[in-house]
Amino acid sequence: MKYQQLNQQEFSNGEFKLIPIRFEDRYKIMQWRNEQMYHLRQAEPLTKEKQDAYFKNVVAKLFNQDQPDQILFSYLENDKCIGYGGLVHINWIDENAEISFIIATELEEEHFHFHWKTYLELIEQVAFKDLGLHKVYTYAFDIRPHLYEAIEALKFKKEAVFVNHSRFGNKFVDVVIHSKFNPYFLREIIQEDVKVIYNWVNDSTTRQNSFNSNEINFEDHINWFKSRLNNPNSDYYMCYYKEIKSGIIRFDIEDNTSTIGINISPKQRGKGLSSVFLNLSIKSHLKKHSNQTILAYIKPENEASIRTFKKAGFSFFTEKEVNNKATLLFKY
Repeated sequence: MKYQQLNQQEFSNGEFKLIPIRFEDRYKIMQWRNEQMYHLRQAEPLTKEKQDAYFKNVVAKLFNQDQPDQILFSYLENDKCIGYGGLVHINWIDENAEISFIIATELEEEHFHFHWKTYLELIEQVAFKDLGLHKVYTYAFDIRPHLYEAIEALKFKKEAVFVNHSRFGNKFVDVVIHSKFNPYFLREIIQEDVKVIYNWVNDSTTRQNSFNSNEINFEDHINWFKSRLNNPNSDYYMCYYKEIKSGIIRFDIEDNTSTIGINISPKQRGKGLSSVFLNLSIKSHLKKHSNQTILAYIKPENEASIRTFKKAGFSFFTEKEVNNKATLLFKY
């Protein structure tokens, strides 16, 4: 099964990976949840009948929803399910979600920190790089202090404590919230960006990969830039990574088609930012222009760009001639 909302369906780190939750793992998950009810928001033990009904009536419907309230994964080691989790209580308006995760009970005592660290690194790929959420957070009963060590090691910050918030047996316990913000984000281009963009587009590598390889005159650039700012058929983004200007993405709109262009800051290349920025900008662009087909023109020799656009969900469409040169046309 595939989630309609995701461009990428598998997220891996060595022998560990997340894949869309599998029906075949449902009874393992039931067993782990029943064994670990003490830290879950689960009032009574699950049965096979209840688990089957949940997977049939709830989980199965998530895959085809435009905005599911949760996206669940099986957590695998060498293709064996050893845990499960996902993003739950997803708020698509405010772009945040709670992180959920449990591992096989027998792994809790000795491998808890390792698997939480591995899982968080993977689920951040889902939340930040693919879905482009603004924020993720954990919601935990204050009964497992070792959990906070694992979370905080991945730069999650304690955001709030709800004092005596939930009943735990015969007493009330605190609920602790840890959160993390997306290090990748976009904003629309403004006038003050003109100089930094000029420097990037005149970089030698950029000019080499452009269809017009001549150096750009600054005055011509200023005039072109002003025309973009005032053009309703141009969608233009500044892309940030860890609060650093790291790239630009442009959409030129004509009827139901948008042509996309990307340029990464020379200082930020080699960090895998291109496919992330493409994904985030496309989601933002299609929110405003939902019926657009997006096209990318790429030189055949630019293998890095071809790989990047394929990773972002583009597929080869046809071959065209641009400036008397063969050009590959990719479509999203």
